[in-house]
Parts: sequence; structure tokens; C-alpha cells
Amino acid sequence: MSLVVNKKARYEYTIEKKFTAGLVLSGPEVKSLRLKHGSLSGSFVKIIGGEAFLVNAHINPYAFAQTEEYDPKQTRKLLLKKKELLELQEALHTKGRTLVPLSIFVAGRNLKLDLAIAKGKKVHEKRAVIRERDQQRATERELKQYR
Repeated sequence: MSLVVNKKARYEYTIEKKFTAGLVLSGPEVKSLRLKHGSLSGSFVKIIGGEAFLVNAHINPYAFAQTEEYDPKQTRKLLLKKKELLELQEALHTKGRTLVPLSIFVAGRNLKLDLAIAKGKKVHEKRAVIRERDQQRATERELKQYR
């Protein structure tokens, strides 16, 4: 079950390969995310010193916790295997590639992050996606009319 989804990621980027990572969160952050109080828009994944971090993800403070010194956009560590980290690092060195968070979801008791190696789309590619989507809707409307 997805709690938070980055809706613009699939529109802005072409997804090449997906990964799943664990998130290091505090208790109130987990409770806030389970209430779907968060956003991944504008966030990205950065590799610093051989470790992956989720940067600029907004998690609203939990209403029933003390949040005096809480920063909703703090950097959060991701838990990945060493082999996956090396693959991500290698992909980042390729021109035009970036690491984009796609969604935060529940896996058993834990919260996980879906992230992807992605390549930015050009304007004409985005227009083509919109055109295809509009044509698909139009054909579905036509078919629905004849039923």
C-alpha cells in the first residue's frame, strides 16, 4: 500500500531501473507517514561517502509529538545493499542520469522507499505522452458509448 507517491516523477523522467530501499526514520515520522502526511515532490536521492540519502522530502510533523526542533525537510538515510549502492553510484556518473524517489510504501511493519535510476525527458517527449493519454481517453469514451 503506497502512502506517499511522487506523481511528477513518471512524467518528468523515463524510468530505467527500480530499487527498493529502507528508510531511517524516527517514531513520529513513521506515524505521520502512515497518516499520509508527506510529499516527495522536488526530492532526490544523493550518494555521499558511500551511503545513500533522501534529500528534500517533506514529512509533516506528527500532531501529537513534541516537534520543537523538528525539520520536516531534513536529509534521511536510505538502507541499501553494497552491490545496489555501487550500481547507483555508477549510474549517477553516466551523463543525464539521476536517482528519483517514486513512492513510500508499507512492507510488513517497515516503511520502504521505491527509487529509480531515471533520465530526464525532453519537452517533445512530455507532449507525446500527453497526446497518447488524450487519445487513449477518447477511444475509451467511444467504446463506452457503444456498450
